[in-house]
Amino acid sequence: MVAVKQGGPDPAGNSKLKDIIAKCKANNMPNDTINNAIKKAAGEGNSANYEELTYEGYGTNGVAVIVKASTDNKNRTAADVRHIFDKAGGNLGTTGCVSYMFESKGVIVIEKEGCPLEEDDLMMVAVEAGAEDFSSEDEVYEIKTAPSDFTAVTETLTEKGLTFLEAGVQMVPNTYVTLDEASAEKMQRLIDKLEELDDVLEVYHNWDE
Repeated sequence: MVAVKQGGPDPAGNSKLKDIIAKCKANNMPNDTINNAIKKAAGEGNSANYEELTYEGYGTNGVAVIVKASTDNKNRTAADVRHIFDKAGGNLGTTGCVSYMFESKGVIVIEKEGCPLEEDDLMMVAVEAGAEDFSSEDEVYEIKTAPSDFTAVTETLTEKGLTFLEAGVQMVPNTYVTLDEASAEKMQRLIDKLEELDDVLEVYHNWDE
């Protein structure tokens, strides 16, 4: 809805909306749900003015945290986010204080079990579609792309009959922080409380879970 407000309801001329639609489809959202959200956002009766905001701060033991939010009341959201950081023993920082530790990347995760392509074939298809990186983990394949190539790669993989455990443009950390058990519990509570806020869209961090 925010993307439609900013760039119009036609994904052909609104790259942000196109990427969001690709993410929705990758996560098996029905087309009717997507189209209804676009129509609602474009409708004259929808006067709510939402804007996207990014908050940066530190969690337990200096873990870097980025919070993406969408709100119609900046003061309310800022106060809610700050309260959660303070209560969890962290602190909300200034813009840019941790974002330099992250890169924006398209991330696609595919479960190995049931994958219709062999590993080498999948890697070839992904790279030819524009992927930057391909890795094989214990039970999944992970594909990373530049944000601008995310939609093209997901569309190509979908055409090959692949489904995704996860797909979206994310803030990927360059380095990770390891926590002991007690600190990990505090960090998990901070993440859980942030994600419970209605205004929060995504929470990114460099805690090595």
